[in-house]
Amino acid sequence: MIRGATSHLARLSNATSAVKSSWRKQCVQLLSTKSQIKYLEESTFPLENGLEQNSLYGKSLQVPYTTVENYIWDSFSQWTNKTAVVCGVTGRNYTYGTLRDHCAALAIRLQQKCKLDFGNTLAICLPNVPEFPLICFGAIEAGLVITTINPIYTAEEISRQLVDSDSKILFGTVSNYSVLKEATKLAQRNIPIVCLKTSTDENLPEGAIDFAELANPSGVHFSSLQRHSRDPDDVVFMPYSSGTTGLPKGVELTHTNIVSNSEMLAVKAGQSSVVLPTTDSFQDVLPCVLPMFHIYGLTVTMISKLAKGTKLVTLPAFRPDTFLNALTEHKGTVLHAVPPIIMFLSNHDMVKPQHMETVRNIFSGAAPMGALDAEKLIAKAPKIVFAQGYGLTETSPVVLIGALGSNNYASVGSPPPRTQAKIVDLNDPTNTALGPNQSGELLVRGPQVMKGYHNNKQATDDIFTEGGWLRTGDIAHYDDNAEFYITDRLKELIKVKGFQVAPAELEEILRDHPAVADAAVVGQPHPVSGEVPRAFIVPKQNAKITDEELKQFVAGKVAVYKKLEGGVTFIKEIPKNPSGKILRRVLKEEYCS
Repeated sequence: MIRGATSHLARLSNATSAVKSSWRKQCVQLLSTKSQIKYLEESTFPLENGLEQNSLYGKSLQVPYTTVENYIWDSFSQWTNKTAVVCGVTGRNYTYGTLRDHCAALAIRLQQKCKLDFGNTLAICLPNVPEFPLICFGAIEAGLVITTINPIYTAEEISRQLVDSDSKILFGTVSNYSVLKEATKLAQRNIPIVCLKTSTDENLPEGAIDFAELANPSGVHFSSLQRHSRDPDDVVFMPYSSGTTGLPKGVELTHTNIVSNSEMLAVKAGQSSVVLPTTDSFQDVLPCVLPMFHIYGLTVTMISKLAKGTKLVTLPAFRPDTFLNALTEHKGTVLHAVPPIIMFLSNHDMVKPQHMETVRNIFSGAAPMGALDAEKLIAKAPKIVFAQGYGLTETSPVVLIGALGSNNYASVGSPPPRTQAKIVDLNDPTNTALGPNQSGELLVRGPQVMKGYHNNKQATDDIFTEGGWLRTGDIAHYDDNAEFYITDRLKELIKVKGFQVAPAELEEILRDHPAVADAAVVGQPHPVSGEVPRAFIVPKQNAKITDEELKQFVAGKVAVYKKLEGGVTFIKEIPKNPSGKILRRVLKEEYCS
């Protein structure tokens, strides 16, 4: 997928002039009652040999060519009295109007009290709380770049990101202050720490800055906000890639990347869009359990939904009781989830019909999910409309969207408007697109694709190909209906005597066994075969199962080279990252080295 406008031109210096001219910053100016509105110009990609699948949902999409704060504030004015975000645990909340006021106050104090300059980086190390979007939009209005950090990271992990991102200020909670302070010491930098109190009985740690004072609108002269001349192709967010294929890398996402993807997420995909328009009498409600520090939670559940007037219910972590309470108390209508949450809703005894009574749409992403798991969910809640999607941190994140109402649960859908995808042979240096039902690496391009990796030109050059295509590192194919299927991660493929084995295929088979709660498969080194599949199993409570029984169960369903010749190991939990992806390297390091 190609990313937006001029930032992309440098990468295409050796490409055709047609590619260059198509991504110049040419915008259409339209008269508006509020201001001049600019729209990102439609881009025409040059023809290539082979076939590139375009969107089933239409090629055209009007995308405002603007900064994130302008995009958000234009929307906020429509729903000032409606709840924007509420804590699903404490009930702490902000309307769209009060959120706007607090954001402006924070922006002014970041400039005046904290002495932050345009382009400085602000680090957010928070769980899902109502203040997360407040800090994001306030920082953006102050002209800052935001990097998001997993709050369960160790001090060493946090310090590494603080240094690499050159963060000038750090936001966290009172309960995590000691870890954050240790991180700044390890970074050997005098980074101020702003602490958020998540309960009334917490005391501000010595040396910390009180978030409440920074964001309090009282006494603020809003005219004192320093406005900066900003380009929509400037970097605004810098999340770090998941690290499942190496050390985390800073991903530079521009305003255009985020606004484009937010608009793509609002298109009608199948029978409906994910959320419906907010009116005086209707507002969609989305319980936010996916972490906002992750790109899925940041763009898909937070920014794109607040831009459409949705009510967000923040949950600091996934706990079955608080999650189910939020669904019923706030009458959740839409869910963005990951496969482990889908499996919980489908299989757990504590999930009753009343918990999903008001839920209309469930959208799954971040990790592959088998059709069997989706079918179990629909069997339990037949009224729910389910779809999958696909994306990467590097693509803001969404590049494939499933059609709502389709019963093709195995597919992750089609590219949204303005996005292209193609499949290429792993051994073809020309990256010529393959036709339907042929497996290969998925390449994508569109205005949501990142500017590049922060301070890592080599990694940036490696992930882009000629013509502006981004290598996803995922193995996929598409069918005759132009619906895509992700079969595995390129670097996770198990090579058995030259044959490629997809762990996800074996995991889906294993999870279908009545005694298996969860499963992961990795490549076990083998002196003859090179690698052989090895399974790690979390058995269901009180279930009785042997390794030999599971080996035979799989053997009856796969080709001979896919058998579990590496054996079966029973463990208590499959290691996964916050978005639900299996951390196979952890299993390999612990059990296969």
